[in-house]
Amino acid sequence: MYAIFENGGKQYKACVGDLIKVEKLHGNVGDSVEFPVVMTADENGVAAGAEVSALKVTAEITGGGKDKKIIVFKYKPKKNERKKQGHRQPYSIIKVTAIGGAAEKPAAKKPAAKKPAAKKTATKKTAAEKPAPEAATADAQ
Repeated sequence: MYAIFENGGKQYKACVGDLIKVEKLHGNVGDSVEFPVVMTADENGVAAGAEVSALKVTAEITGGGKDKKIIVFKYKPKKNERKKQGHRQPYSIIKVTAIGGAAEKPAAKKPAAKKPAAKKTATKKTAAEKPAPEAATADAQ
């Protein structure tokens, strides 16, 4: 049985026990990671789409590093513009441990209930406390 899984915008073919070089993963050596399955194939046939939406590829990070250097050279003729850069893409090496159902997720904690806010009592102002409108006093004069 093998599965096609997705990581970093790329798809990889994996069988249990394979070592695969993938995009850099945030984790330490020995950590377990899961990837969503795009397609599986076994003696029963090929499955894809909604049939494999619950499946995961489980793998263990075994190492990492950087690829060989590539040279990026930008040049514009007649402008005296030249820029030379090097780039080494980081990667992680994973070992596929299982292909199958998603691991059980721990129950999510419910947020603490909020205490009801204290009610504010509205006080009515009497006619004596209310300021008189300025327009009314200006018309009287």
